[in-house]
Amino acid sequence: MKKSIILLLILVILSGCNKAEAPNEPIFTLEDYPKVDASLAIHPLADAIASDFLNIPESELDFEYTTTRSSEVYQNLIDGKVDVIFASEISEEDKAYAKEKGVELNIIPATSSAFVFIVNTDNPVNGLTFEEIQKIYTGEITSWSEVGGNDAPIIPYQRPTGSGSQTAMLSLVMKDKKMITPQTIQVRGEMGELIDAVAEYDNAENAIGYSYFYYVNTMYKRDTIKMLSIDGVKPSIDTIKSGKYPIYTNGFIVTRSDADKNTQKWVEAVLSERGSKIIENAGYVPVN
Repeated sequence: MKKSIILLLILVILSGCNKAEAPNEPIFTLEDYPKVDASLAIHPLADAIASDFLNIPESELDFEYTTTRSSEVYQNLIDGKVDVIFASEISEEDKAYAKEKGVELNIIPATSSAFVFIVNTDNPVNGLTFEEIQKIYTGEITSWSEVGGNDAPIIPYQRPTGSGSQTAMLSLVMKDKKMITPQTIQVRGEMGELIDAVAEYDNAENAIGYSYFYYVNTMYKRDTIKMLSIDGVKPSIDTIKSGKYPIYTNGFIVTRSDADKNTQKWVEAVLSERGSKIIENAGYVPVN
């Protein structure tokens, strides 16, 4: 009798596991799937969403996304080249471009993320205050010795105007403060170039740069860089979820106001419980 009960329990458990692992029913086919573009740090999530909504392995997907600045992603949407985008915060320049083209955008927060600052692992500084970050990028603080580090000049790297990280830096960190004009060599066109500069180039131990948590922690991870604590809080999935990390931003789903029903269906699916699970399983943090 006991053996029968044990066997029955095992079958129930196995049945539950199989049910949990069963793939979701597809929402779209390849023929009716909206044309999606995404900022660089969101490419893996865009593929994870497509894989789930189409019930196709990611290895079989053949979608192309913009690999340059977020500004181009927004322009693709404004120009009608794509149906929907998953991107970082829109820049003032792209807002002006949409207005010039007479296009109204629907901008919806979908993921939470930390905006992080990185230094070389050889740098003894492990954290800065929010005010110290501002002063470094206004040029008020110029030596690491002023923030507990070595007696060496700070090399503050930036991204070009129109990139998602530069837009975030201006709105989230600098706010009403004027950012220092960088030397040409201190502007990196690609996110990976900025991380490489902090990780490997000449005087790398003196450099500082910025990016998004997911990109640094997953997509372009380097063992020669570290993320700084800000106001005593280290960026992590837990501190992002809890809201403890002080520099918080979003990934946004953006459509044109005249989006078709298929595109609206995709947006609703991403914002649903199913979509939130995809976002979390892909290593991102859903808003809801």
